[in-house]
Amino acid sequence: MAEVILKNVKKIYPHAEKKHLFGHKDDKTPTVNASVKNFNLDIKDKEFIVLVGPSGCGKSTTLRMIAGLETITEGDLFIDGKRVNDVSAKDRDIAMVFQNYALYPHMTVYENLAFSMKLAKMPKDVIDKKVKEAAEILDITPYLNRKPKALSGGQRQRVAIGRAIVRNPKVFLMDEPLSNLDAKLRNQMRAEIIKLRQRVDTTFIYVTHDQVEAMTLGDRIVVMREGEIQQIGTPQEVFNYPANLFVAGFIGMPQMNILNNAHLKRHDDSYDVTIGNVTLPLVAAMNEKLKAQNVQDRDVLVGIRPSNIALGEKGIEALIDVTEMMGNEIHAHLKVNDKDVIAVVPVKGNESFKSGDLTHIELNMAMIHLFDGESGQNILIQE
Repeated sequence: MAEVILKNVKKIYPHAEKKHLFGHKDDKTPTVNASVKNFNLDIKDKEFIVLVGPSGCGKSTTLRMIAGLETITEGDLFIDGKRVNDVSAKDRDIAMVFQNYALYPHMTVYENLAFSMKLAKMPKDVIDKKVKEAAEILDITPYLNRKPKALSGGQRQRVAIGRAIVRNPKVFLMDEPLSNLDAKLRNQMRAEIIKLRQRVDTTFIYVTHDQVEAMTLGDRIVVMREGEIQQIGTPQEVFNYPANLFVAGFIGMPQMNILNNAHLKRHDDSYDVTIGNVTLPLVAAMNEKLKAQNVQDRDVLVGIRPSNIALGEKGIEALIDVTEMMGNEIHAHLKVNDKDVIAVVPVKGNESFKSGDLTHIELNMAMIHLFDGESGQNILIQE
């Protein structure tokens, strides 16, 4: 069990020499690429942290630096209070589960699970006990004598996780462990990981590009983009109070709608926002937050989640483009001031919406977000 702290961590990869635009080799200046920039995170003992973001955002690189598989260019990494920048991977007391399982194909499940303990020259009875305990936790006892090729993808991933469990590490690292599974198996394995976390009480650091995994697994999630942290918070905090436009668009499915051409106006102690030709007063709690920051008139972007939009006969004019029947709800794709907007509306009797129909949208004003047009920051949660 361990606390993991990253302070001002950077990872910079040198690139090949620059080449002149026309192919000349007179410019020998090396280029660099900062994969991770000023990464600061304090992971509590026994916490489940999820690093989430699009491909190439630096989340796997961060995990590999914690594991010791990548060197840290700048900054400090502490595990259990000890600075480990120069400690080899094998001496960090960390276990890592990879995306591609990384099982030995010529070994049985039992032999795969026991391998690291055999290398450590542990007694046979201890190895046997640990292997059987891990197999029971992961429900793979019937497969101990099989080889990986005789297992399904989900079973192989359980073996990979079991191989980490038997080591009883201070920290579990998981790098997109479910991305090779189909949707049904991913759902099952998410549930298995939640149960595993309850039984194996240690620190977990989990990397994924899948926001559903992040929202369902993490005590806190770290949203990353282009090597930088965009927001850290509980899943509910990040969903309800996105720090900026990127987080707002990345977390939530369907993603948050962003209405442009909006203007925020102050009237002494209250504010309203004009979207197109419709002016809407803000709720009291938002007025208080904006007044406390002394926010003045400005152009803004208005964020609203699809489930907080209602269709009706009043509000902002909208044109129905396409509708998707999703069982007990309809996803209505609309055109609002030449902007694509999605509304999630419940199915009511035989009510139907046709492409080309004119309608209006009403926003739940208690649930809107206001983003600065230039910085993209959420005005309502700035300190």
